Order: sequence, then C-alpha cells, then structure tokens
Amino acid sequence: MIYRVAWILIFVLVLVWSAIEPKDQFTWFLEVLPALIGAGVLLITRKSFPLTPMVYLLILIHCVILMVGGHYTYAEVPLFDWIRDSFDLQRNNYDKVGHLAQGFIPAMIARELLIRKQVISTSAWRNFLTVCFCLAFSAFYELIEWWVAIASGESAEAFLGTQGYVWDTQSDMGLALLGAIMALALLGRAHDRQIYQLKTDNSAK
Repeated sequence: MIYRVAWILIFVLVLVWSAIEPKDQFTWFLEVLPALIGAGVLLITRKSFPLTPMVYLLILIHCVILMVGGHYTYAEVPLFDWIRDSFDLQRNNYDKVGHLAQGFIPAMIARELLIRKQVISTSAWRNFLTVCFCLAFSAFYELIEWWVAIASGESAEAFLGTQGYVWDTQSDMGLALLGAIMALALLGRAHDRQIYQLKTDNSAK
C-alpha cells in the first residue's frame, strides 16, 4: 500500500511540475501523453493483473524521463547541456537516455507478460522475441515522430529533437536494442524471483 501511494505521489508531483510553463506546450503534450496512457493502463489492470514491483518502478522511471523531456524538450534539458559543454560534445544527448529506456523498460514489461501468460516455454526464444518486440516498438515510435512532423510541420521540431544529427533515427533504434539486451542480461534473475514471489502471494489469497 505504501509503495503504491509513493508511486502515485511521485508520478503526480513530477507531472504537475512538468506542466508548469513547459518550453513548448505542444511538445509537452506529445511527450507526456505516453506516460498518461501508461498510468491509465496500470490503473485499470492493478487488480486483475498486478505487475512485479520491479516493473512498476521501471515504468515510473520511464514516465519521469518522459515528463522531464516534455518540460524542457529533449534537446534542452539543463543537466545534459552542462554535460555537452563540459565534455565538448556536439549535442544535448538526453534524448539518447530516453531511447535507451525505450528498449530497457519495455523489455521487462514484455518479459513479464510472456512469462506469466506462458506464451513461450523456452528462455532463449522468449529473450529473442522480447528484443524483437522492443526493436519493433522503437521503430514504430520513429514512424509516429515522422507522422507528427508531417502533420504539424515546424512545430514538431522540438518533438523530433534530431539537433541536426543525420543518423538520429538509426542511433535511437540502436540504443533501444541495446537497452533491451541490457535489461534481459542485468535484471533477468531478479525479475524471475519477483515473478515467483508474486505468483506465491496470489496463490495464498
């Protein structure tokens, strides 16, 4: 109960902060919308299909990343401006953090669904399909950015956040792929323990 209240409190506080005088209102809406949709899905499924604490935490982190990017725009997050200037980089790379998370966190969501719904019995095929899903999700997001840019013209520039980098789309998908592989390699065993604990708790009810 305390964990759930803390999750909601952090989500709401960061959402309210991000909505106060964002850099670009249209960009804020586009960036925060997935977080709002995700929160809505979690609210609807909280009783029928509760997730592991790890996945809930990861989803919250992803929502915060989206809200921060929405407030400043991904190309102008102050901390990453400082990193750019301090290390003589050519661009603000906060968007790359977002795309790494776009593979890392959906990988754990997909993994949990595949295991608990018993979609695939072997871990090798499960990992393969999880990585494929994350890469497909990343590619679809790039298509959404393209469609938004066509529909809204110059107003989508902050949403795209390419900052003149010709390989931005490819590097975004590459980082999502890397994030998915990292998540499976680093969190797989701990995730298995939480799934087992969740199954045990549900059986005891």
